[in-house]
Amino acid sequence: MTCHTMAERLIQASWQRRAKAMTAAAGLAGQAAVPLLLCALLAPSGAYVLDDSEGLGREFDGIGAVSGGGATSRLLVNYPEPYRSEILDYLFKPNFGASLHILKVEIGGDGQTTDGTEPSHMHYALDENYFRGYEWWLMKEAKKRNPNITLIGLPWSFPGWLGKGFNWPYVNLQLTAYYIVTWIVGSKHYHDLDIDYIGIWNERAFDINYIKVLRRMLNHQGLQHVKIIASDNLWEPISASMLLDPELLKVIDVIGAHYPGTLTVKDARLTKKKLWSSEDFSTVNGDMGAGCWGRILNQNYVNGYMTSTIAWNLVASYYQQLPYGRCGLMTAQEPWSGHYVVEAPIWVSAHTTQFTQPGWYYLKTVGHLERGGSYVALTDGLGNLTVIVETMSYKHSKCIRPLLPYFNVSHQFATFDLKGSFSQIQELQVWYTKLGKPSERFLFKQLDSLWLLDSGGSFTLELQEDELFTLTTLTSGRKGSFPPPPKSQRFPSVYEDNFNIDYPFFSEAPNFADQTGVFEYYVNMEDPGDHRFTLRQVLNQRPITWAADAFNTISVIGDYSWSNLTIKCDVYIETPEKGGVFIAGRVNKGGILIRSARGIFFWIFANGTYRVTGDLAGWIIYSLGHADVTAKKWYTLTLTLNGRFSSGKLNGKTLWKNISVNFPENGWAAIGTHSFEFAQFDNFHVEASH
Repeated sequence: MTCHTMAERLIQASWQRRAKAMTAAAGLAGQAAVPLLLCALLAPSGAYVLDDSEGLGREFDGIGAVSGGGATSRLLVNYPEPYRSEILDYLFKPNFGASLHILKVEIGGDGQTTDGTEPSHMHYALDENYFRGYEWWLMKEAKKRNPNITLIGLPWSFPGWLGKGFNWPYVNLQLTAYYIVTWIVGSKHYHDLDIDYIGIWNERAFDINYIKVLRRMLNHQGLQHVKIIASDNLWEPISASMLLDPELLKVIDVIGAHYPGTLTVKDARLTKKKLWSSEDFSTVNGDMGAGCWGRILNQNYVNGYMTSTIAWNLVASYYQQLPYGRCGLMTAQEPWSGHYVVEAPIWVSAHTTQFTQPGWYYLKTVGHLERGGSYVALTDGLGNLTVIVETMSYKHSKCIRPLLPYFNVSHQFATFDLKGSFSQIQELQVWYTKLGKPSERFLFKQLDSLWLLDSGGSFTLELQEDELFTLTTLTSGRKGSFPPPPKSQRFPSVYEDNFNIDYPFFSEAPNFADQTGVFEYYVNMEDPGDHRFTLRQVLNQRPITWAADAFNTISVIGDYSWSNLTIKCDVYIETPEKGGVFIAGRVNKGGILIRSARGIFFWIFANGTYRVTGDLAGWIIYSLGHADVTAKKWYTLTLTLNGRFSSGKLNGKTLWKNISVNFPENGWAAIGTHSFEFAQFDNFHVEASH
């Protein structure tokens, strides 16, 4: 006799339900139990008690994701409706998709923070603008769908003026705290957003005095409700510092660690503070990523008492060839087509998020299964119970980091006994996911419910590898869906943008992905004619960096597979003598690797010269010479790449031609400046053949 999987049995019928419905036909219940007994001989079983009679475990704080660190939602904002709203529903709408409890956003600091730069609300000391970038928009969209969502802000980079010449945000503690507090106050004043938690400096050094100054300034501004999370790096040295410093211990509300591998440290537990995995996952969102996410959502609590897990990143809405491509809970990287993919991690999230809420409590009775896997149980204290069981295998649940020690998961039976206030539960809803082979794959499928009337409050699950079960008293779960989105398409091979937009909703032009520097829509008051509306690079100072930003500013666009193409753009150098701008093709790197980007770069300079280089840094020089160029005038640059040859025109006249370029063979188009300097771009046009 073959042993059917638990899922198959539940899909066909629940034998407990039949037993309840036909108590008279005792033989029927007996027949249904025979295969169970036979299977039980083949696979050992464990017994696990779920009990609240001796108190509860830690308070659950929610599951969330990060937008930022950096520019990971860049392409989402350009999606046409209704697809953009559908994507947002899959992420935030309760009882629909991922149903996230927490949204964590980057406080843009003008620097490269993984996949791009996000603009600061204060590029300069006397500059404040609370409508740059898209994080405020995203928080509002999340709040629209879930008014109870928790909002967190965290800086990665900082604008350069805060460093007063040093690449360090703690030169003037009051000034940096003021900068962060203005972001919180601006969020409320301009967008009616209440920020719940604020961080220190992502994955970089913390300054004990700065944390105290920040708390005092928050309190002084009436922001006592804003809690501090630190240090968004490792458990140490922040935990030891808190134990040694009573004031520091008092002002930090949550210890947040990144990629903890489900483990914590003794000092962190001794602080008695909430412990969060404040950044985790970061894994390609196929089945392996879904397995990683399913395993850590349970085991971060079972192994490390972490009451919140936050995924980097929310949605893979950045060019896939940038670092960590497709490391979002879902994929939405084609605003030009409207295509998006609801990936498996969305439904793995739902197993927890749709059946719990912040403010619920874990039971003390959680743990590992005898033959691999884990189980957690949570309650709202009002009689509701949610149990999440995962059997993710070593092979299919590795996260990108840290290294995962080997473990084994095998076929098993698990019997759960409901004790305490749960012993009276009569029915549990069942939701099921099976990862792996397409023929066996189920994502967040509702099965027949379990009836516990005649079982003395106990039930048995048959568990195979790479499965997730949620058993819950809640009946509100739902697998939301929309009609299929449009089919995937390449980036248009002919693309142009004249930036003529009176009141742009977003500060950045669609599809341009800033990699160093910040390129914003600009109204050029000095030119009422053809170039009134332009795209301007607005940084004149290097930011306090988080990554290895280039010394030149650059924004990329288009299809990474582009090889033969013509790029044409009007350019305007604002800095006399030293200024310079470029257009480029076949740019082969971005994100944290931007400094080493290769490609074909066509530069002109205010000192009357041009240059053609094979890299952004300008070390590989193909050609250089005189060009009739000065600052404060508009010029049209044209770059043509065809096979191994390239040529360039200035104002329609050939400036150089037939320069041989063997590497790289493909990449993005780009615009940029020689240094951190003001410059403008207009009438961008590209024609490509793959």
